[in-house]
Amino acid sequence: MKLSLLLAVIPALAVAQDPRDLVRRAIELDRRNAELSRNYTFLQRNQVKEFDAGGKLKRSDLRTWDVTLLEGSPYRRLVMRNDQPISPEEQKTEQEKLQASIEQRRKETDEQRDRRIAEWRRKQERQREPLKELPDAFDFRLAGEEPLNGVTAYVIDATPKPGYKPKLASTSFFPKVKARFWIDKTGGNWMKLDMETLDTVTFGGFLFRLAKGSHLIVEQIHVNDVWLPKIASLQLAGHILLVKGIHNEYLFTFSDYKRFQAESRVVSTGSVAVTSTSRK
Repeated sequence: MKLSLLLAVIPALAVAQDPRDLVRRAIELDRRNAELSRNYTFLQRNQVKEFDAGGKLKRSDLRTWDVTLLEGSPYRRLVMRNDQPISPEEQKTEQEKLQASIEQRRKETDEQRDRRIAEWRRKQERQREPLKELPDAFDFRLAGEEPLNGVTAYVIDATPKPGYKPKLASTSFFPKVKARFWIDKTGGNWMKLDMETLDTVTFGGFLFRLAKGSHLIVEQIHVNDVWLPKIASLQLAGHILLVKGIHNEYLFTFSDYKRFQAESRVVSTGSVAVTSTSRK
């Protein structure tokens, strides 16, 4: 390779591997993934553990929901409890709730339907708001590369930028956390996030408090042409997550993704709910 060509290539490679740029690009791709994810249905498994003040397990609640589109926006239907099919009585209740929702949504005017779908999309956007501020709120360091789920990933550490003032209420905790990102080296999508609290983080006054040393871990899985949620968990340190005086742990897992060529529609066939659409 000629020296002139080498000198031209090196700056481009440096820019491509700049950790801030890698994170910024991953956030841009995440917006695309959020749009494409609306074409998928999935199973969502929610596990909540409740502890007493001494850390002893008081109660564990484990439910699995089938999440599909119903007339343009998501509908959740309980299908399992403690990894077992729900009872016939619960199935009947879920079927009645589904039928009522089908009838309600199909009676909507075009304006009402558009408003419902728009509100769902606004909620999604609000959940993604903190991502927009993230590149400006942290200092980034490329920590190396690691294999993750068969893919080589950039490992990027993020620490709070000294003196940074959060712009949004939803990002007020940024100065109190650090994070590590795993970003797909080939495609540029983020694969995993591990966020650790550097101090006690409080949301909504004292209704929601996360102790120093706790971890929020989120992983994504590559399905067809999109990255979709796989796991979201809180690994807690010190005092357990405090919500209105109750100590809770949370684990969410997502599976059985299915893509639809057209909008999915849940229809009633007697006592059984069936998804009617064309799958891809």
